[in-house]
Amino acid sequence: MVEFATRSAPAGLHARVSRRHLVWGSALSTIGIVVMALTAWSTHEDQHYDDFGSALTVLAAVMGGALFLFGLGPFPSWLLGILGRCAVRLPLPMRLAARDVAGNRARTAPAVAATMVATALAVAVMIIAVAITAQNRAEYQPQARPGTLMVRGFSAEEVAAVRTAVQQELPGVPIAQIDRQRENGHFSLDVGNVELPDLEMVAPAGLIGDQALLRYLTGDPSTPYDENTAVVVTSDDVEADKVTIYYDFDSTRNDESLLTKSVPAIVAKPADPHVKELFLPAKVMRDLGYNLEPEGLIIDPSIHRTTLIEQERLDRRLGDTATTYVERGFQASTGWRLFVVAAVVVALGSALAVTGRVGGSRSGRVLLRVSGGSTAILRLFAACRVGFGAACGTALGAAAGCAIGLLLAWPMTASIEWDAVPRVAFDTPWPLISALVIGLPVLAAAVAGLALPGMTARVASSDGPRGSQ
Repeated sequence: MVEFATRSAPAGLHARVSRRHLVWGSALSTIGIVVMALTAWSTHEDQHYDDFGSALTVLAAVMGGALFLFGLGPFPSWLLGILGRCAVRLPLPMRLAARDVAGNRARTAPAVAATMVATALAVAVMIIAVAITAQNRAEYQPQARPGTLMVRGFSAEEVAAVRTAVQQELPGVPIAQIDRQRENGHFSLDVGNVELPDLEMVAPAGLIGDQALLRYLTGDPSTPYDENTAVVVTSDDVEADKVTIYYDFDSTRNDESLLTKSVPAIVAKPADPHVKELFLPAKVMRDLGYNLEPEGLIIDPSIHRTTLIEQERLDRRLGDTATTYVERGFQASTGWRLFVVAAVVVALGSALAVTGRVGGSRSGRVLLRVSGGSTAILRLFAACRVGFGAACGTALGAAAGCAIGLLLAWPMTASIEWDAVPRVAFDTPWPLISALVIGLPVLAAAVAGLALPGMTARVASSDGPRGSQ
């Protein structure tokens, strides 16, 4: 795209950008915006999109954005030409700076184009990141109560070592244990009209454990516990007096031949209103003939809230034996901020590339003669020249970035889950975009103006004798 900007830049101040370049650029940008619009429209529904199709859609949208940016190549030079022709009413340093930038577009247009691309990428990533964060927050499903420490991923032979490690790092803290049945076969539950979304065939039915696990689920030590009674843990207003268990150790037998057993049940309120679980005492499972083994260890947050430092120490002690997880709620990704910072740095560097030789230019020599070699005037001239170029690049880049970001937000937030969560609204980061559009030219101008004292002094001293001859 920078090469396109170089080729389209005219040689002089009064020359105009070739109409052929503008037509080609407009055509490419139009194609790119149409591609992005079509991909956005194709993914606007709140439904499941398969992985392969979604990847192709995102790829098409990104290619459309790249084509859109490439087509904007001639427009920095075109905008600089307009700026140079409209600067006649500005004060002398500003007028000369604008004309100097516009008069040498073969040098300045590529730098402005690079600023535009970097700004567009930064703005687009900001918008897309905000949209993805909002959607991910809506789709987030906590794995446990807030503050819960869960230790999983260990074998039955390693449970003693894992429990010892947890006890050494968290001495005196009670540990609840989740069990699972070793045997394969069929196992399902029926709790009448009670809806428990966690009881699906794709996942183990119910939570098996002891009294400590029940206390963790309810958060209430006074919850009745009986080794032969199941507990429906839900905040819904339901009634349940029994749980029917369907099981068979032979997975090849049909449903009509399954063994059944009914156990008494009670209803208890959970500590977390989002929790809907069925607690089965370990003795009930053993009475059915199942052999149990530990599946995970839990530290109840109502007893002890595990800190990040404690989790890190426990991770080092466990090594590869087990994995730890602490439920801290939704954690937004911040990696995109590094990309935005890098893009802003590139945009700033490209804007400063407009500077060139201040006193050696014709406009600089004019200012030196008019001002008597004033360093302040040359600083203002350099600041204005860089500021004008940066303003052109950031203005075009911000407009392009908003178009790309708002269109790509649709395919980037398309759901690949079977149970698709409806799209949620997100707040476009207009304050950040405005700060970038205004702040980058101001910062570039300030850096350019403050970086000149030595050079301006040398230019003034070398230009003075020639003027006196």
